[in-house]
Amino acid sequence: MIVLGIESSCDETAAALVTDQREVLADLVLSQLKDHAPFGGVVPEIAARRHIDHLDSLIARALKEAGIGFGQLDAVAATAGPGLIGAVMVGLMTGKAIASVCRVPLIAVNHLEGHALSARLIASIEFPFLLLLVSGGHCQLLIVDGVGAYRRLGTTIDDAAGEALDKAAKLIGLGYPGGPAIERTAKTGDPRRFALPRPLHGRPGCDFSFAGLKTAVLHLVESLPNPLSPQDQADVAAAFQATVADVLIDRTTNAIRTFKTAAAQGSTLVVAGGVAANTLLRERLKALAEANGLTLLAPPLRLCTDNAAMIAWAGVERLRLGLTDGLDASPRARWPLDPLAEPAPGTGRVGRLGRKA
Repeated sequence: MIVLGIESSCDETAAALVTDQREVLADLVLSQLKDHAPFGGVVPEIAARRHIDHLDSLIARALKEAGIGFGQLDAVAATAGPGLIGAVMVGLMTGKAIASVCRVPLIAVNHLEGHALSARLIASIEFPFLLLLVSGGHCQLLIVDGVGAYRRLGTTIDDAAGEALDKAAKLIGLGYPGGPAIERTAKTGDPRRFALPRPLHGRPGCDFSFAGLKTAVLHLVESLPNPLSPQDQADVAAAFQATVADVLIDRTTNAIRTFKTAAAQGSTLVVAGGVAANTLLRERLKALAEANGLTLLAPPLRLCTDNAAMIAWAGVERLRLGLTDGLDASPRARWPLDPLAEPAPGTGRVGRLGRKA
């Protein structure tokens, strides 16, 4: 079984070919960093236009690299959300066109499910498992009972960890993307020089909050001589990285307790998403898992950031169960993995500056 995966939910244009035997025949990602770096973040209109410019040729390159033709495809899996709606539409419409012409099934994949199942592309882990999904747009803890079966234990009440890393890097003067810049700069920094707040740390539950931490970094940077010296940058970056890791570990510790009660047979902690590429976080999560009798599984770095191999694999998983979609599948800007989960405390309320997301 060979599935073509297409990913275009944000600023990476990606195409991949994956088999049901966990073989990655081709895995191509075209980054748009240079297009968005001058703006300090992703510009949705630019992202969508770059997908239009490059997706067709990228798919052609993937097929050539794999040594197969369209006629050998068993299905097409394309990200249908959540993400930037214009960007999502480009990939999904391309997937629909290929599925229609080749007369093969279309699988409209939830981008978050692509991350959630990416660990099963590299290892034969059993359901259920506990998932920490941490990226630029999402920060959640979920019990994964199976394909399409998710129980959310906690989510962010304001910003995601990856978004906070990007904003902090911009405040420190490290540029975009923030996550790699923070990690790189923090290597020569002292994380103990500056004390930063750890939102919700030590409290019950599994929800996250990072907005106040960003504000604390802003005040810290404003209190230092500007422009920041290289050592100041390194120390602030180290303090911020350590603080984010502390918060993620604290909330995941609570989730492990719930997981052991709700899914006693589960034995694996999976971390996925772009922030999962952070070395410090991986080391801390490994120690946490071992201390609680769990095995940590972290996908290789290339599967942490947005890619089409994980989308193709999610397509394989769904195709095995007969979970295919019609050509009327709709793109979605928002698409929760657990639609029955209650909103996080505080979200949706009207504050001084308007309603929260």
